[in-house]
Amino acid sequence: MSTATTPTIPEPPVTGRLPALDALRAIGAVAVVGHHVGFQTAVTMNTTWGGWLARLDVGVAIFFVLSGFLLFRPWALTVATGRPRPRAKRYFWRRALRILPAYWLAVVVCFVVLPGNHPVSAGDWLRHLTLTQIYGPGQLRHGLSQTWSLATEVVFYLLLPLLAVLAVGRIWRPVRTVLLASSGALLTVAWIAMMGAGWLDGALHTMWFPSYGAWFGGGMALAAAHVALRTGTAPATFRVLDDLASAPLACWGAAVAVMAIATTPIAGPRDLTSPTAVEFGTKMALYLLIAVLITVPVAFGGPTRAKEVFSTGSARWMGHVSYGLFLWHPLVIELIYLLEDRPLFTGEFVNVFALTMVFGLMYAAASYYGVERPLQTLGTQSRRRPTGRGPAAGAPAVPATTPGAPATTPDVAAPA
Repeated sequence: MSTATTPTIPEPPVTGRLPALDALRAIGAVAVVGHHVGFQTAVTMNTTWGGWLARLDVGVAIFFVLSGFLLFRPWALTVATGRPRPRAKRYFWRRALRILPAYWLAVVVCFVVLPGNHPVSAGDWLRHLTLTQIYGPGQLRHGLSQTWSLATEVVFYLLLPLLAVLAVGRIWRPVRTVLLASSGALLTVAWIAMMGAGWLDGALHTMWFPSYGAWFGGGMALAAAHVALRTGTAPATFRVLDDLASAPLACWGAAVAVMAIATTPIAGPRDLTSPTAVEFGTKMALYLLIAVLITVPVAFGGPTRAKEVFSTGSARWMGHVSYGLFLWHPLVIELIYLLEDRPLFTGEFVNVFALTMVFGLMYAAASYYGVERPLQTLGTQSRRRPTGRGPAAGAPAVPATTPGAPATTPDVAAPA
């Protein structure tokens, strides 16, 4: 058993929220919008700084690391504090309410509105409504190409209760839990090795869950370390995370430096050409490091000015609607080009990006207030019905707009 150390940095109670993480979802969503607009306008290929836009798909890594952190944290916390585990049935119900209705609405609108999707086959409807469109080549449709990552993330949602039990066990051993959570990297390494051996398709299988086990596992490992630090059960080595969090500008500066490396050919081509296994693996490693460097100053340590900024109402609102921005911005881009009769790979980046953000946020707000938030409320009300038993601390019980609470299955902005 690791020697425990008591946290020395002021922090909200272990059962408290981490509201600053809302803004990270917004950053990830805006990065993905920039990535897609850069591709649509061909800026990623034609300018000296296009490599930065091409690598803004790092927003996917931010989303996946956040999912691992926020969704695994309740399981680690309940074992560390001796409380009942979250109930899988409730967890799945809240995940379904959070993700599926808004997604299904986007699928219907894209299939009906966008001419490029006509005619829509029964197979198209079945695959997209069941999030199985990534398991065959050429099955992503107009306005919905970004949903490959949502299909990948849903696999993590389904596996999480089992992964959590295996990683945490019945007795809280933080070092063991961190190591087991981090083993997702082994899955990714093995998967990429099979790509290199020619056993897997570098275009198709890079969308499947094993390619991103390292990202989800990285988030889970951070969650286990966070719980250990906040409950006073962490070994002294874990305190480096709190120390790093006290210097957010240094962490983010390091993230920018790693991003600069990722913009080079070492991380693969900028276009849709399939990367080699080495290029893909390099990109996965660099993006994981960037996502961790961005997340640590917001999730760990005590109060900082950076956390105050990330916790402002406007920043958190952007986080709340970020899932809608993810869902609707490709439709907005396509409509801009259709209405202006503009050929693909033309247009001015700043103009298209601004229009996409404005109208994307309008669609996102309508989705959030008309679909997502009412259903989050429904999930919360169903949890509050008398059950004849005391509340299980750490169960997915509070609204998704309060991420970081141990009872939360948080509002995760799905990646692109």
